[in-house]
Amino acid sequence: MTEFQELPEGCIATILSRTTPVDAGRFSVISKPFRSAAESDAVWNQFLPSDSNFIDSLISQSPSLANAPTKKALYLALSDRPIIIDNGHKSVQLDTKTGKFCYMLAARSLTIIWSDHDQYWKWIHLPDSRNRFVAAVFAFADCICESIRHTQHLFPEVAELLDVCWFDIHGTINTIALSPNTEYAAYVVFKMVDPHGFQNRPIELSVFVEGGHSSTKNVCLDPVVVGRPHNRVVGLQYPYMRSDGWLEIEMGEFFNSGIENEEVHMKVLETGGNWKRGLIVEGIEVRPT
Repeated sequence: MTEFQELPEGCIATILSRTTPVDAGRFSVISKPFRSAAESDAVWNQFLPSDSNFIDSLISQSPSLANAPTKKALYLALSDRPIIIDNGHKSVQLDTKTGKFCYMLAARSLTIIWSDHDQYWKWIHLPDSRNRFVAAVFAFADCICESIRHTQHLFPEVAELLDVCWFDIHGTINTIALSPNTEYAAYVVFKMVDPHGFQNRPIELSVFVEGGHSSTKNVCLDPVVVGRPHNRVVGLQYPYMRSDGWLEIEMGEFFNSGIENEEVHMKVLETGGNWKRGLIVEGIEVRPT
């Protein structure tokens, strides 16, 4: 190790640039030369997306990124919080540990059957972004229900399910936007507010890559089990609470080779005939496993 530490800083930086952001942090505590190399732009430039035009487009969406004094600072800013793109229909963020792309498809970018009929779905305009904690008040039936207190909101609006029997949500993302040679998972992100029709009803989640992998599974979206669950949902996967206050449940996984230009289809489905209400959809997130 002594001989290794005596290498020129440029050589150390070249070696570290072929590791990961986590590894660079670990090596930085070895010695001052390692720390200097691990902090250098030469290392962190390799961890950033290689498409400089894409980085420029993100900076245009979030001008504060232009003030990042170093490549490491820029990387940390891109991985610290999502950046809203596509006119509020998507967000993008770097995975902190790997630098891989993470995307969230907003509810507005999804195909939600009957969402254009206000007796079935309602579009709720939120007063703030995920950058601050807010208390959003929603009208529910004939009363006012304070339903998302201290929840961080990413997009300017979400979709509230009022009452449907045909529950069908579909999102797509092209693999060209994702990091190559990466295993991804898709998650539906939502809230439950006085739900009905979900507790004892399996919901079908599927992920399908055109010309390739497909997976389908049944889950239970209602996280609250009252009494003994019905046999239909015994043993099924349930959602869990995210750090931002929303619920999420994994829809399925797929591998992005980066070789093909393919569409990934993600679907939430229940058409058994029972009426459902009380679900608020933020979107579908796609992130590395």
